Parts: sequence; C-alpha cells; structure tokens
Amino acid sequence: MRILFLFILFSSIHLFCSAQSNEGWIKLLNGKNLNGWHTYGKQVAGSSWMIEKDGSLHLNTTNNNRVAGDLVTTDEYKNFDLKVEWKISKNGNSGILFLVHEDTAKYDYTFRTGLEMQVLDNDGHEDGKIYKHRAGDLYDLIACSKETVKPVGEWNKAEIICNNGNLQLFLNGTKVVETTLWNEEWNKMVSKSKFKTMPGFGIYHEGKIALQDHGNDVWFRNIEIKKL
Repeated sequence: MRILFLFILFSSIHLFCSAQSNEGWIKLLNGKNLNGWHTYGKQVAGSSWMIEKDGSLHLNTTNNNRVAGDLVTTDEYKNFDLKVEWKISKNGNSGILFLVHEDTAKYDYTFRTGLEMQVLDNDGHEDGKIYKHRAGDLYDLIACSKETVKPVGEWNKAEIICNNGNLQLFLNGTKVVETTLWNEEWNKMVSKSKFKTMPGFGIYHEGKIALQDHGNDVWFRNIEIKKL
C-alpha cells in the first residue's frame, strides 16, 4: 500500500511539473492547417504554404501555380518568448520576422516594419558572404556572437525573446544576439543600416510574427509563443 501511495504521489508531482513547464505556451502551428495565419495583406494563406504529413509547414516553391508571400499571424504580440524550428533548402534564404505592423496602405512588405532573425544556407546563398546577413543574425543590424547553425537539411531551434525593449536571439540553445530596442543607440544602428530609408522600420512595440517567402523552399515546425 505504501509503495502504491508513493507511486501515485510521484506521478502526480511529475504531471504537475509537466503542466507547469507548458503553462502559458500557445501553439501557433497546429500541424493540420493554417488556422491563425494568412499571407501578408490577404485574407488567407497562399497555397504554396503547405502542411506536410509530419505536421511541419513547408513553403513549396516548385509547384507551377505558386501563390505564397510572407505568412503572418492573425494575432499581434508585444512582450513574448517565441520558439521556432526551421530547416532551409540548399542555397536557400528565408527569415523569421516579428513586431510586424500589417498596414499595406503604408507598408508593402513585412520587412518595412518587422525585425528579422535570418534563416539561411550560409555556404550556398550569396547573403552568406555579407556581414550581418548570415543565419541567426538580427538581419543587417547585429551579427551572431557565435555561429551555431546546423548544415542544410537539418533542423535548427530558434528562440526570440522580446520583453520591454530587451531583445535576445538564440540559435540551437546559444544566445547569439542581445540588444535594447528603441533607445538612442538602437536608432543610430538603424540609421546606418539598409533600413535607414524605411521610416516604419522597428518603431512598433507590438506586431505580428511573420515567416518570410524569399523564393526558396523552407520548413518550419513546433512554433509556439508565450506572452510575457
């Protein structure tokens, strides 16, 4: 009887801890359809964004009637912890954007407002030769402190934490970028980047998550977010 009691007790503790560890996390990709997502500026997701049999999201650029564009969430997020796994095709380029302000009357693309964590085949794509354009970089702003990206065809684990202006990017468990948004140093950095001619870039404190269509096949899975 004592053994049975201990078994039940430890099982209850394990279940409680598991529930606690998942508390607050919202799955943004259900593995069945694209509910909660749409192409930027559209009502629905482009047909080239496809859910595979394993539940991953695939941007298929090889079909004849390609309809895609950047995919964005229906909801907006302010302070958050975002986790995404990604896999890029050979010579491929994509990105994970955040704080995207969806107003196509002002901004024709997600990158006009949203910050980007780069997704790239460093060895095969031309951007791999450009400083601050490599996988894991805060695109065109801050290079990775350490490159931890895996070879083409393997899954990478990305994490983006944005909390009251403090921004941290992680790739495969290593913090690779940290900065503070919207202060004088941030404004100076933007003014020296390719975004200097985009008045809406990086100014919004709340926005949507976006997955970039850069014309290359890319896969995403296990997308989840926690509001902070």
